[in-house]
Amino acid sequence: MRALTWHGKRDVRVDTVPDPTIEEPTDIVVRITSTGICGSDLHLYEVLGPYLDPGDILGHEPMGIVEEVGPEVTEVSVGDRVVVPFNVSCGTCWMCGQGLHSQCETTQVKDRGMGAALFGFSKLYGQVPGGQAELLRVPFGNTLPVKVPHGPPDQRYVYLSDVLPTAWQSVVYADVPPGGTVTVLGLGPIGDMAARIALHKGASKVIGVDLVPERLARARERGVHTLDLNEYGKNLGEEIRGLTAGRGTDAVIEAVGMEAHGAPLARAAQNLAGLLPDAVGEKLMGRAGVDSMAAFNTAVDAVRRGGTISLIGVYGGSVDPVPMLTLFDKQIQLRMGQANVRRWVDDIMPLLNDADVLGVDGFATHTLPLEDGPRAYRTFQAKEDGMIKTVLTP
Repeated sequence: MRALTWHGKRDVRVDTVPDPTIEEPTDIVVRITSTGICGSDLHLYEVLGPYLDPGDILGHEPMGIVEEVGPEVTEVSVGDRVVVPFNVSCGTCWMCGQGLHSQCETTQVKDRGMGAALFGFSKLYGQVPGGQAELLRVPFGNTLPVKVPHGPPDQRYVYLSDVLPTAWQSVVYADVPPGGTVTVLGLGPIGDMAARIALHKGASKVIGVDLVPERLARARERGVHTLDLNEYGKNLGEEIRGLTAGRGTDAVIEAVGMEAHGAPLARAAQNLAGLLPDAVGEKLMGRAGVDSMAAFNTAVDAVRRGGTISLIGVYGGSVDPVPMLTLFDKQIQLRMGQANVRRWVDDIMPLLNDADVLGVDGFATHTLPLEDGPRAYRTFQAKEDGMIKTVLTP
């Protein structure tokens, strides 16, 4: 089969690799029809090279048609249409029973002290082959895949793999009071969808912050009050307080993470780790890794006293400086973590089956064949050509 594989920093290629096969009796094999490129994929493309090996198959936002099932699979059949959540979760352990599928005890990467394995990510999360490929082996065939109806276009459902549940969780964790206010930092795919969900769930004002004109315009069209970081810079917090009776918003959803602008020393450290041999680079990232904290510090500044920060942007540092004095003094609640995809599917599905409430059918700015994957990564990383969300079609 053809698959998008990692070969080094800013070097992804479409290679011919062996087809996946049934390895366990509850496995299924899915022929992928659509698969997204996520902002998290750019972390692999740019800075997390020490945790990857050449030839690793990328991608964790796939859907397709079941092509083969193991002998103990009873919940899906050949020909069924399924979405594959990015958490590799069993659905039956204690953690999954608590709705914490990203902490699945069956697939926790215990030798690295990490949570549940993820499709197409890195050694930190199990080095499981990903879904930017023609075929994908999916374990836990009775509990993991999300069965969806035939008929509507793939883009009605493909975002159930990551974008929708991740954004939904960020809004739930933000705990915006009825008629309350929320700032969304970063209007990439997750931030954009989080803003839509917050409005749908009754927020009276959603303030969206970014520095890419196309992202700002797109959010503005959905009723978001947008602020251009290029214009407000360090005065952003003051502007947000000016829009909220001098207090700041009830909540802030931080959807940027380690990609934040404004920290050249952190970027230099990440680049250095990526240039070192894997064993040395892993040690540097694991013991001395530091992220840009620009977006997080902005969230702390913009949230009102007694408010909540929902952190959904991915961080990878181990010694990040956190402003504990300010967090304590402002009495800020902080929630974060990988999305528990399966936990939120039943809440989201009614918004997809009856009508396109959240605008998912037109959410992708680019739909490209798998063979164009390397070019899509370059364009997405450079924020060029108005690319906000790309779906590849193997």
